[in-house]
Amino acid sequence: MESTRSYETRRPKEKEMLFGIRAVIEAIEAGKSLDKVLLRRDMSSSLGRELSAKLEGQPVPVQKVPVEKLNQFTDKNHQGVIAFLSPIDFCDITMLVPSLFEQGKVPFLLVLDGITDVRNFGAIARTALCAGADAIIVPSRGGTAMNGDAVKTSAGALLSLPVCKTDNMQSVLRYLRESGIMVVAATEHAKVNYTDADFTKPVAIVLGSEDKGIYPPNLELCDRQVRLPMCGPIESLNVSVAAGVFCYEVVRQRHYNL
Repeated sequence: MESTRSYETRRPKEKEMLFGIRAVIEAIEAGKSLDKVLLRRDMSSSLGRELSAKLEGQPVPVQKVPVEKLNQFTDKNHQGVIAFLSPIDFCDITMLVPSLFEQGKVPFLLVLDGITDVRNFGAIARTALCAGADAIIVPSRGGTAMNGDAVKTSAGALLSLPVCKTDNMQSVLRYLRESGIMVVAATEHAKVNYTDADFTKPVAIVLGSEDKGIYPPNLELCDRQVRLPMCGPIESLNVSVAAGVFCYEVVRQRHYNL
């Protein structure tokens, strides 16, 4: 039997949450940005089934949890569902990419594959905005929470930098390639130095987590694999530091021609 201690959690502010089945359905229909949804495991009402149907196909992680977990977040009548609002408005990648080309831009995107540390994510977003990246692409599941903490660690960059969320990263990588964007994997296993890649062309740089790297099926879809040279006994940099190096290599090649 699970102890109640296992359900202890920091209670977000009420303005960061929605509770009640109808309230969450209305939020979905209104296009509100949701970070994640918690559903009671044994929910079986007709309205609950309607909510589940609304959530299908949405790029929002849905977790089925015991009622004790829900009770840790609010004392109100949550009706078996709590949705966490995201302060970030997400973009559709299939709408963003054509818009970039129509504006005459050379797309520069970052793809974050499985990066869960909110401090790393916020630092990457801040650097990406400063380096002129057009957007960050993240998975709907298996990444960091898109909440106020993420915005804070990014120094507000996430309120200005477009973020695209997807529940099918491989489909997005194929779409980028078909759109004429070179997909470059940053991996310590590559043989090619990062300065040998041509970042003056439309590019999407894929960065994986420090412990697992880029998910192998995603890695297979990349056009090129490049690495940062390591001189010491440690095999790789912190992912936010690596992202900074890659971002400013794009800046160097595109704006300074050094």
